[in-house]
Amino acid sequence: MKSFIRALILSTATLTAGAAFAENPMVGGAAMFPSKNIIENAVNSADHTTLVAAVKAAGLVATLEGKGPFTVFAPTNEAFAKLPAGTVETLLKPENKDMLVKILTCHVLSGDATSKMLSSQIMSVGGRGQFTTVGGCKIIAWEKDGMFMLQDEKGGIATVTIADVMQSNGVIHVIDTVLLPGM
Repeated sequence: MKSFIRALILSTATLTAGAAFAENPMVGGAAMFPSKNIIENAVNSADHTTLVAAVKAAGLVATLEGKGPFTVFAPTNEAFAKLPAGTVETLLKPENKDMLVKILTCHVLSGDATSKMLSSQIMSVGGRGQFTTVGGCKIIAWEKDGMFMLQDEKGGIATVTIADVMQSNGVIHVIDTVLLPGM
């Protein structure tokens, strides 16, 4: 009987852990835990090493570890690779910190903007909504074929490839293109 109870407890724990894991997607080969903050999860994603390096160079680690809530549109390494050759290296230089901060804060909204909330806001304004980021950038959002699309101030378009990666201090949406300010 004791072994049956132990097996029952173990299988219940496994099912519970599996259910919790299923609620948050894997990103960059790593489990994302809703109990961890944006930085604690991002550093484990193999797809976001460039973003993490940029956040460190910009001095934004403490902010994104903070209480929040924040919504981060997180460009992948491939998104950064789409920029002209040498751009990332140039932005990571200390003398370009202000520009790097501006670009990174164009990827952050104040509050928890889940896909359900984004969809609701977009639909309430006729299918295309405008959001102002913490960096002051105006991002236009809409849905196309079940995916969220984001247009930056320069006309670049990013697709949300993984939505609703819940964090203890907000939510991350993975995107395939870096959002740029109009400057």
